[in-house]
Amino acid sequence: MKVNVKWGKEVFSDVDLDTTQPPMVFKSQLFTLSGVPPDRQKVLIKGGQLKDDEWGKQQPKDGMTIMMMGSADEIKVEAPTNAPKFVEDLPEEEQNTLETKAYGSGLKNLGNTCYMNSTLQCLYSAEGLKQALQTYQASALSEPNAKLAQAARELFAELQRGGEPLSPFKFLLTMRQRFPQFAQQTNEGLYMQQDAEECWTQVMYALKEQLKDADGKSAVDRLFGLKLHTKLKCEETGEEFEEDSTVYTLKCNISVDVNYLHQGVALALVEDREKNSAQADRLVLFKGSAKIAELPPYLTVQLVRFFYKVDVRQKAKILRKVTFPMEFDVYDYCTPELQKQLAAPRLALKDYQDKVALERRSAKHLKAEDGPKPAPVLDAGSSSSAAAAAAGDVDMKDAD
Repeated sequence: MKVNVKWGKEVFSDVDLDTTQPPMVFKSQLFTLSGVPPDRQKVLIKGGQLKDDEWGKQQPKDGMTIMMMGSADEIKVEAPTNAPKFVEDLPEEEQNTLETKAYGSGLKNLGNTCYMNSTLQCLYSAEGLKQALQTYQASALSEPNAKLAQAARELFAELQRGGEPLSPFKFLLTMRQRFPQFAQQTNEGLYMQQDAEECWTQVMYALKEQLKDADGKSAVDRLFGLKLHTKLKCEETGEEFEEDSTVYTLKCNISVDVNYLHQGVALALVEDREKNSAQADRLVLFKGSAKIAELPPYLTVQLVRFFYKVDVRQKAKILRKVTFPMEFDVYDYCTPELQKQLAAPRLALKDYQDKVALERRSAKHLKAEDGPKPAPVLDAGSSSSAAAAAAGDVDMKDAD
């Protein structure tokens, strides 16, 4: 049956009502229409109040009007928490840096500070170091290394927000306080140019003392530590010497014979060292080389371009061009033990690369086959007749 329901000033006409169903079904229907929850509804039929579980004496009839009282729930309309942002609505400075925001902000040159900026940008690219700085809490900011680590933490947080290039004043002042050599000035009062490798080394060792993992070990060692195993032998006495060390850069020495990165790395791993001999009881020359015993997640390669000229007592820069690849394979410089560990992953990588190359060749071959077909070449003698036949023309004989 259909009934009418009057609720205040509103009237709901032709509301379906089935008395074979419990009254709660009808009340739920009224909740949908009015927004009044069933527990707040007071439904009156012929002066009596309708219950939730039975109709009782309140038997409705087709077309009758039923009274309902009760207040509806307040509908709260909230603004979306993740409202879409359109490029046109962003400030102009953010629009200009939108495409590069994923890579972080740039750093402004504060006067011969390109060495520091390049070092910081290089360190910023190491995701593991950013995570270590995010969780860093200085125990005592009075300690110089702690001040530098805190300044790096704040600067990296600003870089991650993206946008216009930043002026790293705080980090620069903190670094000059910790390492006064970077505050050297010319006679004109301008700050002198510095070596990026020296900046890298000093900052790296300062962070090493501050950034610790949960087990108390250095996060810098875990991320950048390159372990070398060195073997030296004295040809004069036959003595042998071995040692293990941890460095943070794989050096590439540059000589007149070095044109490629792998040549300079091989040259740098060769070592001649004077050491006191127990047999000769004096300094003797030990010769040998170093091998990589353990690789870090982030391998830093340094092109050694500066050397000290004794005659003029000044640093000089090597300008020789050294070609380097986008992917550098250090397998040949590793110890036999490490080479054994790398054998299986290298084979898996080669198989994957071969598979990708094969798929690309197959796709290129299929694309060539699916391309436009060349036009058929017709015989010269039949070309005119074939063309005429194709056009629907018929040769006509001469009339008698």
